[in-house]
Amino acid sequence: MTLELLMEAFMGLLKPSIFFYMGVGVLLGTLIGALPGLSATMGVALITPITFWLDKADGFAMLMGLWNAAIFAGGITAILINTPGTPASITQAWDGYDMYKRGQGGLALGINVIFSFLGGMISIVLLIVLAKPIADFTIKFGPAEYALVALFGMTMMIAVSNGKVIKGLLLGFLGLALSTVGLDPVTGLKRFTFGSIDLQTGVAFIPVMIGLLGLGEVFYQMYDYNKNRAAQEQEARKVGLSLGRVLPTAAEMKAWLPRNLIVSVIATVIGAIPAAGGDISAIICWGNSKRFSKEGDKYGHGSAEGLAVSSTANNGVIGGAMCTMLTLGIPGDAVTAVLLGSLMMYGLTPGHSMFSEHIGFTAEIMVLMVIANIMFLIIGLATAKLSAKMLNLSQPTVWAAVGVLCIVGSYCISNSFMDVVIMFIMGILGFFLKVYDFPSGPLVLGLLLGGTVEKNMRTALIISQGDWSYFVRRPISLVLLVLIALSFLYPVIQVMTAKKKTATDSETV
Repeated sequence: MTLELLMEAFMGLLKPSIFFYMGVGVLLGTLIGALPGLSATMGVALITPITFWLDKADGFAMLMGLWNAAIFAGGITAILINTPGTPASITQAWDGYDMYKRGQGGLALGINVIFSFLGGMISIVLLIVLAKPIADFTIKFGPAEYALVALFGMTMMIAVSNGKVIKGLLLGFLGLALSTVGLDPVTGLKRFTFGSIDLQTGVAFIPVMIGLLGLGEVFYQMYDYNKNRAAQEQEARKVGLSLGRVLPTAAEMKAWLPRNLIVSVIATVIGAIPAAGGDISAIICWGNSKRFSKEGDKYGHGSAEGLAVSSTANNGVIGGAMCTMLTLGIPGDAVTAVLLGSLMMYGLTPGHSMFSEHIGFTAEIMVLMVIANIMFLIIGLATAKLSAKMLNLSQPTVWAAVGVLCIVGSYCISNSFMDVVIMFIMGILGFFLKVYDFPSGPLVLGLLLGGTVEKNMRTALIISQGDWSYFVRRPISLVLLVLIALSFLYPVIQVMTAKKKTATDSETV
């Protein structure tokens, strides 16, 4: 994509209607993303029929604004009430909420906006420059590669266990067990549905996430509530909020920027792999950053660096996902699956024609993505303090609001009462996990990735007629296997190195 073509597309988009519909999309995306359970996919799906009445540039301006803003906005409730607004925001809750509790809500929200913008912009730049090479690489992926990418994500169970490895692995396997509920992905037979029609589609991920991280937190706070202590904490937070800051310092940006530039590139590549969305990107990037960071032990306990990595990773998939959709006609994630339908309704066929016959509109889409990121950066920073004022609400008020959001968000996924029941069951489980100090992240991770691993691994074995060496013979899957092995071995090597260093220091003394 040439600079001249992009400039021509930009000049063609300088119309009041474009910025009006883009603004509407960003505001709707911010609202939808911040409400637990109302995902970016749902928002784009609901708005798409409306866009058919508009000019295609106006329609895509609204869609791009909503999509980009919804992913960033999911971090708002992840930070303020420990309930990710979208699945891609799950790791933001692990650090952002602890920052909020110690009076750094404004800074956490600022990091969310700035690094979501950074991840999105770099991803879009890479989309513009490397669209075809990335698409050519991902087209080589078969079931074996998809299975191993998901398995690589599951190695993060150790990273998200916060030092409680045995507890984390137990819950991870519970998540894997839950992922087997529903119809067998290969044979179509019912498994563990207990006669329920609702369970034939499996245990929905979002009600589980909302229950564990949202309602479970509410139950625990009610259990641990002390009126006098709560009043003191609220006053302290008011002071922290009035004296707080939204923008990171120059020194902090300098320290975090190199790591997050790398994360942006990795997230773009992950986004280019079909079905690997912001949730998988955030988990993989956060987990590996925790392992290789000097302050990795702070991750999951209010690390500003960890929050920056999560924010960069979840928006960083957007360019990669759009890449595979535009060049191959293969949706990179659920949102681009809806956008694929939108393009076809406008009479456009993703693939080579988008870069030949319709290259002008393709350039407009890329420019619209850039404008959407700039717009949500401005709106996000302008309203960060307003969002942070939620800190001043009394705890019972927050509990009531979060409870209602959890119920509505769970029901809205598929208008199923069963999802609300699952959410309540997971809320009770989340409460006991908090009481007995079990990490909930591995359970969510096992449920999220278990189905992908099973489906693709069984498909690969069918293709190879049960030959397990099939996973080693393919170059890409072999590289992934090496990465998985290193992920398990690195913590062991780290512990052994630490013991050796301690022994050496003792001998020196």
